[in-house]
This record gives sequence, C-alpha cells and structure tokens, in this order.
Amino acid sequence: MKVKVISVLEDNYMYLVIEESTRDAIAVDAAVPKRLLEIIRKEEVVLRAILTTHHHWDHARGNEELARLCPGLRVYGADERIGALTHKVTHEQELTFGAIRVRCLFTPCHTSGHMCYFMWEDGSPDAPALFSGDTLFVGGCGKFFEGTAEQMYTNLTQTLGALPKETKVFCGHEYTVRNLKFALKVEPENEIVKKKLAWAKQRDDEDLPTVPSTLQEEFLYNPFLRVTEEAVQRFTGKTDPVEVLRTLRTEKDNFKKPKEQPNPQAMLAFDWGLFSPFLEKK
Repeated sequence: MKVKVISVLEDNYMYLVIEESTRDAIAVDAAVPKRLLEIIRKEEVVLRAILTTHHHWDHARGNEELARLCPGLRVYGADERIGALTHKVTHEQELTFGAIRVRCLFTPCHTSGHMCYFMWEDGSPDAPALFSGDTLFVGGCGKFFEGTAEQMYTNLTQTLGALPKETKVFCGHEYTVRNLKFALKVEPENEIVKKKLAWAKQRDDEDLPTVPSTLQEEFLYNPFLRVTEEAVQRFTGKTDPVEVLRTLRTEKDNFKKPKEQPNPQAMLAFDWGLFSPFLEKK
C-alpha cells in the first residue's frame, strides 16, 4: 500500500491510501474534496471509502460532497456527528479493503468519539501505519476537549503504545516544531529532542511534512509517552503517570512560542510617524 500525505487548510493532513494491485483507494480525514479529487485523478485510482477519525470540521467537512460525487462511497467513523456516516465502527473492529487490513482503535478524549486506524498488509515487508488523527501527534498529543487525562493515558500507553514499534505514525496536524519546543522545555538535556527539533525546523523551512514518524521514535522524544521518565516527572512535580500526563497537558495548553523581536526598521518607522496616514480613521 502507498500512503499519499496531503497538506490542507492551515496545518492539517489528510491521507490517500492506495491499494497498488487494484488501484482502489481509501481516504483518511477527507477535509478538502477538491484537492483530494485532483490527487485521485492524478494517481488514477478509485475512491472506495473514507475513514474519519473524528467529527471536527477540519477532518470531516468533505464527507458530504464526496458522498454526493462518488455514489456508493462508504464513510466509516465512531461518532454520529460525522457527516455522511454510513458505517459506524467499534473498538478493535477490523475492515478489509483488498489486501489492506484496518483495525479500528477507539481513543476517546480529544472528542468522545475519536477513532484511530491501524493499517497493514499481510505478508508485506512494509511497516504498518497508524492514522492517529488528533490523539497522537509527532512529539505531542491532542487537547482533552471531551475527555480526561485517564482516557488519554489509556490511549497512549495501552491502545496505541502497544502497537508494533516500527509502526509509522501519520497524524492529523503539522504541529511538530511547536510540540518539540515544548518537549525541550520539559527535557532540556534530551539530545534526541534537540536533534529532532533541528530536523523539524529544517523541514518546516523547506515546506515539507514531518510525517510520518515511528512509534519507536515517539517514545524517545514525545513527553506524553515518557510520563514514567525521571526528567518528565521532575518537570511536572508528579510521579503518578496520569497526574504527570494531566500536568503536561495543562503546561502545553499554556505554552507560548517565544515572541519574535519586532523588525527594527518597522519600529523606527512607527516612532517617526511614517505609518500615521494609514492608521488614521476615515
């Protein structure tokens, strides 16, 4: 199977997973139909299904239009709030699309109906793939909009953390640089965080995606997967893993990017009143 990483909106990812022998395809979080259909035409594949991780508009807003344009399209998800839903899935339910196998993994917290999708092909040498939506990011995790730290702890340590370590992680947003800046605040001595952050900044400068990572890598630099590490516990002042996670999330929610210094020439122009004509009210 081939995974096409598609950057959309401000910082979202949607994905097109292609079954190469049949040229059938599955979309994950089809937020921008026009862009998706362009790639489907270019790849000369047939869209058979949409897997939606959660109901938020930036992950699900294309479902209705795609269902209208592609008669018989199947739309999978775990939340009745997902538009054009045709198949409601449950935890550990398995789906088959040609040679592609999908295991649905229920991860409530960011939303109460959040579902991740674990994909593989039997007998393939390629690593399996996890489409983690807004539960697990490169270097971070999703906000607890409709759930608890206990739920996220279960999601990260048991449901997703127990997957094969070589699993490729395809998440819902490009938040990597900001996540790793926070990770460095949590663990300032972690050399792997420093290297990954430098790499992510370079990718960002070149307008290239930082996905996928691997689950094995995430355990080395993602503080939300490192809640039993002494340095992370020291940062939070907690030792109970759930409390460490809860504190990390609160700290991350309040984490601000360092303010950029204003341009000196622009500040002089303000001082000299050069912008005044543009600032006066009509």
